[in-house]
Amino acid sequence: MLKKKENNRAGLIVLIDPDKIKLEDVKSKVNIYEVQGADTFFFGSSQPVKNNIHAIAQEIRDNTSLPLILFPGSSEQVTPNADGILFITLISGRNPDYLIEHHVRAAPFVKKMGLKVLPTGYILIECGYRTSVERVSKTQPLSSSNIENIVAHALAGEMIGMKYIYLEAGSGALNPVSPEIISAVKSQITVPLIVGGGIRTPEYANKLVDAGADYIVVGNVLEKSDDKEIVKRFADAVK
Repeated sequence: MLKKKENNRAGLIVLIDPDKIKLEDVKSKVNIYEVQGADTFFFGSSQPVKNNIHAIAQEIRDNTSLPLILFPGSSEQVTPNADGILFITLISGRNPDYLIEHHVRAAPFVKKMGLKVLPTGYILIECGYRTSVERVSKTQPLSSSNIENIVAHALAGEMIGMKYIYLEAGSGALNPVSPEIISAVKSQITVPLIVGGGIRTPEYANKLVDAGADYIVVGNVLEKSDDKEIVKRFADAVK
């Protein structure tokens, strides 16, 4: 389900927030993202969603051949109009709602919908300010200076059975995850490593891929940039 183009070093994932896109704009935007080199779409928000997620997800699926994977902030964001779902466990926090409770609520619906499940260990790392993920989940991010602790969390996630590890600085993070953290984590785990949050330039994305990131997630920067070929520049940077 998570895939990258053949011979590319890493994959480029475009995150679409259902509250930051209009239904009438979906077709044109996903067409541009696909043509310019995106490999996969993530769909979801750390905040409660106001827009119709079912309609937007269906519109995305109707207008792209790329996989659409749910990246839900809660069980309320699960929709059958997708190909798969990141079944996220917030292993950097200790809030039982995000360690098991939301999973229990969502599991019967995910099963009924037939969504492909991608078990993902989600690690929130401090980024310089209090992110929406931190506020909603009521958990503290891991200190970016304690790399040994971050590595231990990633290892624990893999040993528990997570098939992916996701290092997250938070949407629009002031300080994205550092190459040093990525390199240390990648040297110890064997599952694919996803990195997102505050990645503003293709040049920085390139550094993260050099450090060992298997997938780069961008979203906020696309919403704010006037660069009409920014996705292509990011895609070129991860090749």
